[in-house]
Amino acid sequence: MPSTSVSPAAPGWRAWLIWSVGVAAYTLAITNRTSLGAVGVDAAERFQADASTLSLFAVVQLAVYGGMQIPIGVLLDKYGSRPIITIGMLLMAAGQLVMAISPSIGIALIARILLGAGDAAVFPAVLRLVATWFPAQRGPVMVQYTGLVGQTGQLVALIPLAALLHTTTWTITFGSVAGLGILFAILVFAVIRNRPPELTADVSVNTDTGVVRVVTSAIDTGVGIRAAWAHPGTRLAFWSHFTTPFAGTAFVILWGMPFLTAGEGLSTAQAATIISVYVISGMLLGPVIGDLSRRIPNYRSVALVLPAVATQMVAWSVVIAFPAPAPLWLLYVLAVALATGGPASMIAFDHARTHNPSHRLSTATGVTNAGGFIAALIAIFLIGLALDLQGAGTPETYSLDAFRIAFLAQMPLWLLGAAFIMIERKRTRIRIGLDPERRRS
Repeated sequence: MPSTSVSPAAPGWRAWLIWSVGVAAYTLAITNRTSLGAVGVDAAERFQADASTLSLFAVVQLAVYGGMQIPIGVLLDKYGSRPIITIGMLLMAAGQLVMAISPSIGIALIARILLGAGDAAVFPAVLRLVATWFPAQRGPVMVQYTGLVGQTGQLVALIPLAALLHTTTWTITFGSVAGLGILFAILVFAVIRNRPPELTADVSVNTDTGVVRVVTSAIDTGVGIRAAWAHPGTRLAFWSHFTTPFAGTAFVILWGMPFLTAGEGLSTAQAATIISVYVISGMLLGPVIGDLSRRIPNYRSVALVLPAVATQMVAWSVVIAFPAPAPLWLLYVLAVALATGGPASMIAFDHARTHNPSHRLSTATGVTNAGGFIAALIAIFLIGLALDLQGAGTPETYSLDAFRIAFLAQMPLWLLGAAFIMIERKRTRIRIGLDPERRRS
């Protein structure tokens, strides 16, 4: 293991309180992120948007999220989690307020930009709190618990948020979410602290050299990014996160509900139940995969990550190839298969933490986190484009056959990511001495 960080021997009540507030903020961030997917058909009708335009809302949001990951990582390494999460919550609140009053697609896109920027700040900052306040050996399980609790935000978006929209108005619904964001910003600023009180500064230990380093704001940004990417373990983390969660993200953020209702002919309640099964399955799988990741650190990719990718590919292939509307049980199987992607994607952060010292931990985490959202925005855009090219780009023209062809756009992303996972896994094992270096002929 090339690096580690100084962390408490055992977390006390204050560590758990800080983590709880951080993960509650992350839960609200997930609610904000998936709020459009839960009301996608309503959004299409409100803005008179075709499939490509509807995709653009999610693509812009995810593009900003992915593009902000490295800058957020650098800022976290400089200033810590407390101010970054606070600013993130305020940006999301501003985005939802703009969304609440937006009269046109252009204004709504500005709202999604603000939302993506704020969302980008929260998850990496909570992971930094885990690394700072908890012992390193608890890291994989705590990361999974963070993801597990955070995913309940999807249920909030799916059920209460959608119900509120259908009983009140668009403005009241999104304005209420904006108000929650402001309250959480105040809570985060009041409770969260960057590091335990016994530490006067963030420090890291590089076990290659034994050097103890104090983390300050004088880090060279370019050097930190280049150093993180130079290690094949960071690239393995990036491609692991690129490949595992994007299908579930595309399904929940935008295309799942239209596919299930307009494509498969399910009622809104049935579709919501299937997406709920996706969320709950991910929550149940998280601790199991986290514990396995802790137990088999040298086999995470081949035993956990790649099987999760294969499971999703097979499930989607069966649903797409089914000659008639898929039976309900098969759609539940699809939901469970897609749910493996979220917990498997968390393994990427185990790679990032293992192969980077603390003075560039958040930078490496940002690089890693960008992977999944780059893949997701590509998938969401390609699915929308494929629907439009088939003349099935609006709620009135959606069809099952068009959705089947559109969802095939995910296959090249899985194959590309799996190939790079194998390449970077081999390079990482050579780098840390587990495999012999290849001899050049």
